[in-house]
Amino acid sequence: MKIPIYHVDAFASRVFAGNPAAVCLLDSWVDDRRLRSIAAENNLSETAFLVRNDDGFDLRWFTPATEVALCGHATLASAFVLFRCRQWAEDEIRFKTRLSGELIVAQRGELLEMDFPARPCHDITAPAGMEDALGVAPVRVMGSTEDMLVVLDSEETVARLQPDLSALHRIECRGVIITARGNRCDFVSRFFAPRVGVPEDPVTGSSHCVLVPYWSNVLHKNELHALQVSKRGGELFCLYASARVKIAGRATLYMEGTITI
Repeated sequence: MKIPIYHVDAFASRVFAGNPAAVCLLDSWVDDRRLRSIAAENNLSETAFLVRNDDGFDLRWFTPATEVALCGHATLASAFVLFRCRQWAEDEIRFKTRLSGELIVAQRGELLEMDFPARPCHDITAPAGMEDALGVAPVRVMGSTEDMLVVLDSEETVARLQPDLSALHRIECRGVIITARGNRCDFVSRFFAPRVGVPEDPVTGSSHCVLVPYWSNVLHKNELHALQVSKRGGELFCLYASARVKIAGRATLYMEGTITI
């Protein structure tokens, strides 16, 4: 079996920045154990698998440890491969997913814009051990569908944060989103998900399904410019549209090849 594979840096305009994702193009679905093995071998935060359907593509995402319900940067990477490497002729690509419904990615000039479901958050009591895990006191802690949102006092605090990942692993959620109002943009964030095999994700599209509704409400604006201030860093252009969040960014190709099994 030979599988085309692309390594794409998403939410970046140059290589060695943004969030790397693998994109694998399948003729048909293979068993989940094989998909998990490929994702583990790639050892990137996410590997996207695509199968052509009548309207576009079926799409699934795997970390090195497990399948996930929604992944933004690997969706952006998938659209980049189809538009820029496979010469997809239409202006939009429709992705059918198992756990997040239909996702649409459109070309907007040099940007690729994803249309994702919004995931509004709600105030919760900080779980035991959260402050010790982060090493700082949260300003606010909120829950969402899968992730926990932790608001800190400044962009500098978010950027300097060095959490105890073993302690974060014990927090019962998919991942922990750390955020604050930005100095150079509307807001900044980082994302830690050791429970699903991703100690820190460099740039996280799906976390912005939570971040954008929150900051739209706080800042009283629907168009938002965001930076994820991880070591690699990434830039996102966001729009809050009621039940949907539009997340746009750039991507660049690092490598393409063939998996031989």
